[in-house]
Amino acid sequence: MPELYELVTKYRPEVVWSDGDWEASPEYWNSTEFLAWLYNERLSEGCNICEVERAAKQVACCQEMCELEWIAHHFIAGKLFPHKWENCMTIDKKSWGYRRNAVLSEYYTIEDLINTLAETISCGGNLLMNIGPTHDGMIAPVYEDRLRNMGKWLQVNGEAIYATKPWIYQKDTVSAGIWYTASKKTKAVYAIMLKWPEDNMLKLGAPQTSDYTRVLMLGSQIPVKWYRSTRGIAIDLPIFTPASMPCQWAWVIKMINLVNMQ
Repeated sequence: MPELYELVTKYRPEVVWSDGDWEASPEYWNSTEFLAWLYNERLSEGCNICEVERAAKQVACCQEMCELEWIAHHFIAGKLFPHKWENCMTIDKKSWGYRRNAVLSEYYTIEDLINTLAETISCGGNLLMNIGPTHDGMIAPVYEDRLRNMGKWLQVNGEAIYATKPWIYQKDTVSAGIWYTASKKTKAVYAIMLKWPEDNMLKLGAPQTSDYTRVLMLGSQIPVKWYRSTRGIAIDLPIFTPASMPCQWAWVIKMINLVNMQ
């Protein structure tokens, strides 16, 4: 319990994830004691912890606190859920911990991880992406590579992930591999494009444009030309050299002032 107190008071997490509820009773884990303290001392002070995973679900009086739906790991929704949910996954396909004998093919690629992030966020979920450190707390190079590349991608495209909400469409109605999010604060819709079209023309069926619609690409200052089509919008993507691409994986189109914003 002292460790949990320190974690909550010092770092103020939004979610406390406890595991192993099937192994023993709430009394064994002292779940009731911790939840009572959390509710009386922290939530009353405006602490932003919205849910205590699993431990709270064991205790009948605390089940109302569990607003986040826990989903089996590597879960892909593919559709919008009516409640909050989390996709829990680990970069190592076979383990949540460190494996000395793991081979490269047993780790998800950065393309896999970004694709999973885009789909999860577009469907209203939160992505928990786990790595397994070594026994002495070191992060293996393969994990560092994935995390740093994810950070680079978010530096360019984080606007389409953070402070967003699901749009009225989660994926496009015409082109495959397109996932949508919408800004909570502005009139912007984001189309996350997992593959670059071979003809440089992106065709989207979900957006309805107006005379005031603007189209941009995150990470690029090059003007983006677009046209109304019979099935939605056709976007003439900018021509980039490999060195001038905004990012290497999954590009984001930002559309402002669509007719069907909501």
